[in-house]
Amino acid sequence: MPAISSNKPYRVGRSKTGLGLFATKPIKKGTRIIRYFGPILDSRIPEQDDIENKYLFELNGRWTIDGSVRKNVARYINHSCRPNAESDVRPRERKVFIRAIKNIEPGDEINYDYGTDYFKAYLKPIGCKCQSCEKKRKKLRAEARVERAKVKARAERKAQKAGAKTKKLNGKHVNGKHVNGKSNGRARA
Repeated sequence: MPAISSNKPYRVGRSKTGLGLFATKPIKKGTRIIRYFGPILDSRIPEQDDIENKYLFELNGRWTIDGSVRKNVARYINHSCRPNAESDVRPRERKVFIRAIKNIEPGDEINYDYGTDYFKAYLKPIGCKCQSCEKKRKKLRAEARVERAKVKARAERKAQKAGAKTKKLNGKHVNGKHVNGKSNGRARA
């Protein structure tokens, strides 16, 4: 991993999804954080269009940045459905900057929305691991547990009612009176 000078407002560190980029200093909303860079690929050249890696950043229909170079620290910025940064794409200049859209505190992970195409191709099959999706899944799991508990309680109450009716019939309750199976004292012929 490349060494990052201490005057940078970010550092590479461990994230839930592998490596991520974290703020080391407060970053104000609207601040340009880092540039996403690498070789520029032309989709009209077949051998450049066939390159497949997850660090490709499409500028437009023709130009793409291959961000897989080790010096491109911006490649460590992870996806989030509720990001604190966004990409500022400048296709004419063939540049991409990552800009804060919220105030970012030291220790916060810097993230942006990768877009629908990337999400469908890479993230949806494995499930999004961003903090907002994890929170949403946790809430849904908790709601499902509560619902399962309600269904189980209903089934137990229903079984208890059915069991009580069975006991009454086995104990020979008829019309609210207990019948013990003996004759009522009269001899039968």
